[in-house]
Amino acid sequence: MSSGPGRVGTGPGRVGAAAVALVATTAEVLAHPELDESLLAPWERHRIAGIRVPARRDDVVAARLLLRLCASRVTGLPPRDVEPAQRCPGCGRDGHGRPYLPGRPGLGASLSHADGLAAAVVGPGPVGIDVEPLTRRPGPVSVLKRLLPHDEVDAACAEPDPGPALLRLWVRREALFKAGRDDVPLTAWTDRRRAAVVALAGACGALVPALSPGPAPSPPRVAAPPSGR
Repeated sequence: MSSGPGRVGTGPGRVGAAAVALVATTAEVLAHPELDESLLAPWERHRIAGIRVPARRDDVVAARLLLRLCASRVTGLPPRDVEPAQRCPGCGRDGHGRPYLPGRPGLGASLSHADGLAAAVVGPGPVGIDVEPLTRRPGPVSVLKRLLPHDEVDAACAEPDPGPALLRLWVRREALFKAGRDDVPLTAWTDRRRAAVVALAGACGALVPALSPGPAPSPPRVAAPPSGR
């Protein structure tokens, strides 16, 4: 499990860290000794029960568990005592939409999952994270131009191999969308061990933890570079 632009630290992060972002395979999360499906709230289990594809179900479970681990590392609470909720900014209803931590208005939360991968982040202010398989190719271009800035799509298409460039644009835009703002620090990296492309919005200076069963010495901090957008 890693966070930051392609770096893996020596432990899961200092309790009370300002921000923690984690990326892992679904298998890594489900095998983690601190995490199991019993941590999920009844409303989450009810939603997950409707997912008929086993692999997709596992991805959703993994992302929700990973969010709890991030929150645990930031707040110092055991993962079992972390109870994330969701609220839709559009309709204002609970149970879907953007994740948040009740009672902790200063902390933002975000999660992502895709084809055997999971990612999550918890940190001060607006945060967003997105993960996609390295081999995924978004498209078609006509659709991307309705969702992304035309000049950025054109620049990506002008590269010798447009696929990876378009994928980077996609995850970056998704991370910003999940953060709910375009003016937060943005960084993206490739986790080659997990064949994943990741983008993180907000959470500047997030800790760089590695998958580990318990607290360990603090890993180095990574300062998020300018977005480059």
